[in-house]
Amino acid sequence: MIGVDVGSGDRLALGVLAQYRMATTEQMHRVIAPGVRVEQTRRRLARLREEGLVDRITLPQARRTRVWFPTAYGVQLACEWPELRGRRPSRTVSDPTAVRLKAGHTLTVTETALVFLEDAHRRGDVCEPLDWIPEVHHPIGSGEAVIPDALLYYRRGPADGDNGSMLRAFVEVDRATMGPSASPPSCPRTNAFTATCP
Repeated sequence: MIGVDVGSGDRLALGVLAQYRMATTEQMHRVIAPGVRVEQTRRRLARLREEGLVDRITLPQARRTRVWFPTAYGVQLACEWPELRGRRPSRTVSDPTAVRLKAGHTLTVTETALVFLEDAHRRGDVCEPLDWIPEVHHPIGSGEAVIPDALLYYRRGPADGDNGSMLRAFVEVDRATMGPSASPPSCPRTNAFTATCP
């Protein structure tokens, strides 16, 4: 057995983009490699782009921020991995126009994920990048469903301990762009967090 996980950083980067749908260069750096220089993350994303697994758009109104997203080929490949099997990415996740039009909300949701990931790290809790699952369909009966911005898995306590409790929550990010009638119904079996962002 070979004791080297060749390409594990590339695999995590592609898995995060396939699951989160899009992220800026800085957000990707904070998720996949916060302990190294940002240039390493830029090189990794450029290599994945050369391989046809990811692509990017530039948002001119946001200081020419680069937004990365998986290609159809990247999504297909990532969804074959055990850690993403059964997840259904959005059909428009690989479309540059859809990425541009959805960037405001989706990047805010990605930023919310980073708050949970970074806080868990500071506290010594367990919340890994793929423990944040955007837009999971949850049937609630009578043909109705809840589709929160994300489903979060979070374990209190260290990874090697058995005493921590596993938490699961719906997270809905409110950018104050819709009235109260557009709010999702609550689900009695799961906690829900609402983050209000400017």
